[in-house]
Parts: sequence; C-alpha cells; structure tokens
Amino acid sequence: MKLMIPMGVYYRSGSGLSEAEREIAVLVLLGKWGAAFPLSEHEWIAEGTSGYSKAGIPAEQVERVISGLPVSFEDNRQQVVYEIASTLVNSRYVPKGLYDRALKELGTNAISDLAVIMGYFTMVAFTLMFHDVPSFAEGLKR
Repeated sequence: MKLMIPMGVYYRSGSGLSEAEREIAVLVLLGKWGAAFPLSEHEWIAEGTSGYSKAGIPAEQVERVISGLPVSFEDNRQQVVYEIASTLVNSRYVPKGLYDRALKELGTNAISDLAVIMGYFTMVAFTLMFHDVPSFAEGLKR
C-alpha cells in the first residue's frame, strides 16, 4: 500500500524548496494571473506576517514580485527560483543556461517541486478567478 501525503504537508515539511523559495514562485505566478484572494493571502505569508510562516521576504521585494517588476535576491537559490518562475509565466520556455544554473543551485528534486507547485497554484488561481473570489473573502455560510 502506498501512503499519499497531502500536497500542503509535503511542501511545508518535505519539499526541496524553502518557505521563501515557495512563496517567491507562488507570488510570481499569482501576480501574473491577478488572482485577488490567493494574492492577498500569500502576500502575508511571504512577508511572514500571517502568523504561521517564516518566509520573511521583505515587503518591498514582495510588492515588486507581485507587480511583475524586476527584483533581485541576495540568496542565489531565491534568485534562480524567481528567474525560473518569471520565465515560466512569461515566455513559458526555460533556456538551457537558466535550467543548468537552476539544476546546479537547487538540484533535481527542488526543480521538480518548483514545477509542480507552479502547476498547482495555476489551478488554484484559475478556479478562484472563475468564481471571482475577492481579496479577504470569507468562507461560505453553511
């Protein structure tokens, strides 16, 4: 029997990506699609003000990532995650040189984790945009 681990649990405890790296990728993607609800949530998470995240990305960098403005990170891993995520949402083709830098910096598992989390959050963004879920929406009353 194969044990299935929920995606959120895996990304918080078993992923090859750090919290900051995950949030950079998610913000690049959500900023590109303009998905209001997850953007408002992940802005807090990325800055570490949500109460359960330690991503701690400075607010100015978070704002630039969401806005699609150029930003650079001192941490090489964070920088290559930003470059890969930005490339995927814009040209959708990762040049060999960038792929090779990412492979060297992150390793095979983290690169795969990056691709999967971006695919997952594309689905999340599209679903919430389809239903026009606004920023800071509350759950349905049952």
